[in-house]
Amino acid sequence: MNMSDQISQLPYTIEQLLSEAKAAFERAYVPYSNFKVGAVALDDDNQLHYGCNIENAAYSPTNCAERTALFRAVADGKRPGQFQVVAVIGDTPDPITPCGVCRQVMAELCGPDMPVVLGNLKGQYRITTLSELLPGAFTSKDLHS
Repeated sequence: MNMSDQISQLPYTIEQLLSEAKAAFERAYVPYSNFKVGAVALDDDNQLHYGCNIENAAYSPTNCAERTALFRAVADGKRPGQFQVVAVIGDTPDPITPCGVCRQVMAELCGPDMPVVLGNLKGQYRITTLSELLPGAFTSKDLHS
């Protein structure tokens, strides 16, 4: 199934997904950078799992919105491969893009052809796939040679 077909079969429009990601964006805890990010992960049961970035004064314990959404979903009982789409939004000039760590986590938990919706607060968005965001991803398959 191509990406357009995958998107058209979702129970939410792109705009609705980005609106839900914006609701998570508003919950971000960012006292140091003041750079909010929100995300939602839609699972195979059509449930949304919300994430926002959460900062820490020690910096390295900071967690991004995409990882928060996916980790929350796993904590709620979802398994790798049970996600239909991840949408992320930020206050950026162009649609936001996930950091390298988030791309690696998505490679572990989501399928390579899963759509990823990248948006900003101006209403712009771009739809891509995980394999486009992280070509040649290192995955668990690489551990079994």
